[in-house]
Amino acid sequence: MSSSTHADRIRATGARATPARLAVLRLLESADRALSHHDVETALDGTGIDRVTLYRVLDWMVEAGLAHRVTDAQRVFRFSIANAASPTHSAHAHFRCDACGKVFCLDDIPATPPALPRGFASRAVELCVTGHCDRCKQEDSAPAAQTNKD
Repeated sequence: MSSSTHADRIRATGARATPARLAVLRLLESADRALSHHDVETALDGTGIDRVTLYRVLDWMVEAGLAHRVTDAQRVFRFSIANAASPTHSAHAHFRCDACGKVFCLDDIPATPPALPRGFASRAVELCVTGHCDRCKQEDSAPAAQTNKD
């Protein structure tokens, strides 16, 4: 997505396309996994975006439907880009790696709401598959280093 398209997407929410919003939107769009606040802060280090502004931008992006927020097992919020065609985050499942803690969106697995008892109303459905991501699985299965014994 080009910078003008990023700006247009932000402006379509009725908000200003500030440098901080543009930087975070670009970062989330290019990420291959959901990012924690710390991940975003580290990636944008040197851009002049302070921690409080970053919290506000991430919260605003979730409220505006531009990003999703999911809580991992350690109660850390992780953020990912919202699909412009389907901004509701409850439309898919997640995979959380037990080894590295990264959270990945699984767009091929819809999170179908279960039938609820009469009088109940759901707000969101969260489906999270846990295990080891490809990188951690490969590290676990790598043969241990052999030591030479003389």
